[in-house]
Amino acid sequence: MKKFRKIAMIAHDGRKAEMVGFFKDHIDVLKQMEIVATGTTGSHLMKAGLDVECKASGPKGGDAQIAAMIVDGEIDAVFFFRDPMGKHPHEPDVQMLMRLCDLYDVPLATNLSGGHLLIAGIQHELERPA
Repeated sequence: MKKFRKIAMIAHDGRKAEMVGFFKDHIDVLKQMEIVATGTTGSHLMKAGLDVECKASGPKGGDAQIAAMIVDGEIDAVFFFRDPMGKHPHEPDVQMLMRLCDLYDVPLATNLSGGHLLIAGIQHELERPA
């Protein structure tokens, strides 16, 4: 089974508050991970008390930077809280990131319910004896 070391956290503007609330709900698990995030999401998570490696904001290439990390095998899971109702100028980068998660078999949660399930799986793996 996969060992989770580094995860990516991304949230569209309409979902950033939800992402921070999710972080606070799961702080014990997430503090055991290395976290990489797109710029604005990362700044919100840092204000909430998390150590985060920030990339560029999504529209400025942050999604593509995280996608490259997926290709390089550096990311073990992605939490991407998407706003399905908003228009996003960087939608091609979003689609590429999601396609690469599928291609490289990287777990991807795109909403709160999926995030809770993915965190439960990560927590289960962290608690397994080595």
